[in-house]
Amino acid sequence: MASATLTESAIYDALKTVQEPELGRDIVTLNMVKDVVISDASVALKIELTTPACPLKDEIERNIHSVLGALGAQEVTVTWGAMVRRAQPVQAQQLLPGVKNIIAVASGKGGVGKSTVSANLAVALAMEGASVGLLDADITGPNIPLMLGVEGAPVASAEGKITPLERYGVKVISIQFFVPEGQPIVWRGPLVGGAIQQFLRDVDWGELDYLVIDLPPGTSDAQLTLAQAVPISGALLVTTPQEVALMDVQKALAMFRRMSVPVMGLVENMSGFVCPHCGESTEIFGNGGGERFAQRNELEYFGGIPLDVKVRQGGDAGIPAVAQREPGAAADVMRHLARTVAARMSVRAAQQAPAITIS
Repeated sequence: MASATLTESAIYDALKTVQEPELGRDIVTLNMVKDVVISDASVALKIELTTPACPLKDEIERNIHSVLGALGAQEVTVTWGAMVRRAQPVQAQQLLPGVKNIIAVASGKGGVGKSTVSANLAVALAMEGASVGLLDADITGPNIPLMLGVEGAPVASAEGKITPLERYGVKVISIQFFVPEGQPIVWRGPLVGGAIQQFLRDVDWGELDYLVIDLPPGTSDAQLTLAQAVPISGALLVTTPQEVALMDVQKALAMFRRMSVPVMGLVENMSGFVCPHCGESTEIFGNGGGERFAQRNELEYFGGIPLDVKVRQGGDAGIPAVAQREPGAAADVMRHLARTVAARMSVRAAQQAPAITIS
């Protein structure tokens, strides 16, 4: 028997009490509720998330079942969709109009695992269902092709642009695709900047939810070129716990702030090694340095990625940790990192979007 309380208007009123936890607004105001169908005492609806990598989807679903059950629904069916919002407004003559969010992954010094984080972040986002590109902007040290196991030479599209190669659902471009194996790239700064501009301007990236850019370490022409060429949605800083890495990441933070690039937060790599035999944890590079740095600089701390032999093995074999059949502890942290980064992009986008009024 149909419930007299199960009207579309009543359902929308009830759903106005369900919050999107990350965005702090209700799912009706955010225009996330789609395709409401009422059949007797059953309600079916679609929720269009602001990212397929939403970390709190289960909480949203529980709350929907609760409020509609209180309204008299005996059966509630929720299906999911996603429409990633743009964290930066489209600008006139923008280089990448089809890219909704640009995420720059940076470090102060080399050797802290920035490229590893970039590769796993991109693949994890793609595994969640997002459309993702990965630009290897570390021109003189391009490691992304090896880490993703992608080989070959890009070809020209019908429009004369470079078609990126694809692996694990991620579109990839690197200078490594264009130089002979083992040949060093000995370029001055302007040439490095020019190559990055070409990868932004002449590559057929298409429509992307996220473009992850693996920057070279330090503060140089590459970072300046990127910040001037495209609107960066957010920068993710990578460090290890040791003081020498923290000293250099401080400079990277100051650089982004000087260029008015929003810094989402910091992730600490190589946080500790847990012995697989005895379970004892050894803090090889120190303890808590990244978290203390984040607190001191009013940054969000995205957690620590432990040392895990599977990360090294996967990087050498072209199988990112998050894509392995038996991922380890580090992969779990990096998958959580991807969901958190996607959520922060959604928050930035929601802050710019007007509210939707349902009458």
